[in-house]
Amino acid sequence: MAKTTMALYEDAKTAQDVVQELVDAGFSRDQISMIANNAEGHYTVNADADDVTADEGAGFGAVVGGLLGLATALIPGIGPVVAAGPLAALVMTGVGATAGAVTGGITASLVDFGVPEDEASSYAEALRRGSTLVSVTTEEENIPRAEEIMNRHQAIDLDERTNMWRESGWQGHEVDAMPYTADEIHQEREQYRTLDAGQEAKFDIVEEQLQVGKREVEKGGVRVRSYVTETPVQEQVTLRQEHVRVDRHPVDRPATSADINSFQEGVIEMTEHAEEAVVSKQAHVVEEVVVGKEVNQRTETVSDTVRRTDVEVENMGTTTRYQPFESYDQQFRKHYTSNYGSSGDSYETFSPAYRYGYSLATNDQYRDYDWTRLESQARQTWETDHPNTWERFKDAIRDAWYTVTGR
Repeated sequence: MAKTTMALYEDAKTAQDVVQELVDAGFSRDQISMIANNAEGHYTVNADADDVTADEGAGFGAVVGGLLGLATALIPGIGPVVAAGPLAALVMTGVGATAGAVTGGITASLVDFGVPEDEASSYAEALRRGSTLVSVTTEEENIPRAEEIMNRHQAIDLDERTNMWRESGWQGHEVDAMPYTADEIHQEREQYRTLDAGQEAKFDIVEEQLQVGKREVEKGGVRVRSYVTETPVQEQVTLRQEHVRVDRHPVDRPATSADINSFQEGVIEMTEHAEEAVVSKQAHVVEEVVVGKEVNQRTETVSDTVRRTDVEVENMGTTTRYQPFESYDQQFRKHYTSNYGSSGDSYETFSPAYRYGYSLATNDQYRDYDWTRLESQARQTWETDHPNTWERFKDAIRDAWYTVTGR
């Protein structure tokens, strides 16, 4: 009964070596499939023959060119690929030997080939990130020999790689995912690159630092304008007015001597007087409006987050994986509350000490140290950056170390 085994490799050159060794071991070329991400443009296929060229090695055409159904294509969610073999023929359904575009998802094609759906999604994502897939379909008794050859070339641990992707938020391969660029594939490979003797690699530890400054901004104000308004007013005043009254009364009596003596011409004048209202206005200051500015100061606490790249070092013999610092936050805060809650200092004041204890615990250099042996060296390093503060923060550092190491 025929079965299929698959393996992933960081680049097509390694996969080429695997294919060559499989052929040398007696596996038929029509039993072998290969799908390589071609976003970097290393490989071209001529339409008139099984002829493939590559700028990574002259032997590529001889090794891969003999496989069944050699073609290039643009796969949704993956990008450009070069592929050959029975698996490639299934994936390339509807696409000729020349470059074309596959309309379906590669995950579905792998499932049709017999791959469990979860694994198919991970294989598709690995291809998207620049890996190369090699498969062998052969009789069941030949599978262990094929797997031994495939594993000898540092095949990718698909479960481990999938877990790492999930930790960074990946939830499964999507047909409409954006293909990786050549630069992104290079960066992806650098994360998992293994070193040969005499080689070295450098990881830059990048840490954001919070810098708080201040600037003057306008926060509003007042504009004071003076203007004149007219308001009708009324006042009452009593005015005196004179009227001359002339009354004539008919009489009939004998004239007296006095009357006779006054029997002569005369003039009597009477002048009428009246009062009229005289209006005058006098300005009075009735209110003062004073405009000025008062200055006061306040202390504002600025809260933000800063990022830092950390390096996880794994001993390939006995691998130790630590949870991220944030996963211990609740335990550290509990220790802070019990020991420093009444000190007047905030948790943020002690956070660098807990983080330092975490870094000591996750440093493989101190894997076999106990606290008695570690303390003097830890103190020296801490005092370099935080002079004369060891005694104040020692308990927080030690608690973090014990918490993370589980000792």
